[in-house]
Amino acid sequence: MKKKKKGNPRKTILTILVSAAIAVLACGAFYIMTYCRPNSVAGAKAINIYRTTDYAGLLDSLEKSGAVRNMGTFKFVARQMKLAQTFKPGHYELQGGLNNKQIERVFSHGWQTPVKLLVRPFVRDLDRMSDLLSRQLEASSGEISAALADKQIMESHGFNRYTYLAMFIPDTYEVYWTMTPLQLLDRLGKEYNAFWNDSRKTKARQAGLTPEQVITLASIVIEETKYEPEMPTIAGVYINRLRRGMLLQADPTVKYAVNDPSLRRILNVHLQVDSPYNTYKHPGLPPGPITTPTKAAIDAVLGYQHHDYLYFCADASFNGRHRFASTLAGHMENARRFHAALNARERAK
Repeated sequence: MKKKKKGNPRKTILTILVSAAIAVLACGAFYIMTYCRPNSVAGAKAINIYRTTDYAGLLDSLEKSGAVRNMGTFKFVARQMKLAQTFKPGHYELQGGLNNKQIERVFSHGWQTPVKLLVRPFVRDLDRMSDLLSRQLEASSGEISAALADKQIMESHGFNRYTYLAMFIPDTYEVYWTMTPLQLLDRLGKEYNAFWNDSRKTKARQAGLTPEQVITLASIVIEETKYEPEMPTIAGVYINRLRRGMLLQADPTVKYAVNDPSLRRILNVHLQVDSPYNTYKHPGLPPGPITTPTKAAIDAVLGYQHHDYLYFCADASFNGRHRFASTLAGHMENARRFHAALNARERAK
């Protein structure tokens, strides 16, 4: 019977030491690759990761953005951290100087960079509002439109289908790109309530108007003039007419009723349109705003001028301002001058 050869203990120890050294070096390399070396570039292009984006799409977007110096080391670390199973959709703008682990955590924890959401003035209806908002968020226009059409959501904010546009106070808001339509409406509802502070509510009551009516009147005022110093004067004209029970006879409401904002002249045929927005036929304010007015226009209504004017007409010099009158005779003279100047301008073309 042959005796088994005894292993060389020195060789075994050496093998163990070499393996251990390789393991230590590998761990060290991984640690350096993961935690020590900055791998993100400041000022790189933003990255939008949609709900439908897969892991390959995430890596492709990240590479195209130029936000990561060495995609190879990031992919290796991300694979070890199982980023493919944990990444979240969102709008991301990586800071410079992040290591691979920090970059991975941004996506796996969904640490988004907020976006600036612009609620525009001069939006005439909810469909247009849905379209404009969807261009700035991950939610589609259809998803936002569906939420806006939800009567229960609408009523929970205190609005109806005529007044709902009043909730959208034009401004720039900081939000997360992936917010749902419901979260969006909740946020804008809170901004509306914050805008209507005690001071503004008191001014509205003193004018005999609700906040929604103030915004409705402001939407008419801003369609009459973009010249802010004149807005309180025009607001005062309409409030005088309301208090006397006179028809507002506001041309912008007729344009809204016939759905033609480009009208230059309001003709008799336009005045006959049967619409609650036609203030030549129906007394009082229309049932809701005809556009989203600016904050300046809203505050102009709240700070309307106290005067005895009941009429106004575009100035014959076409300077974008108006001539005001307390009597119908005075108004007709202003109107005559304006139409004569308008006819002369058109003949000269």
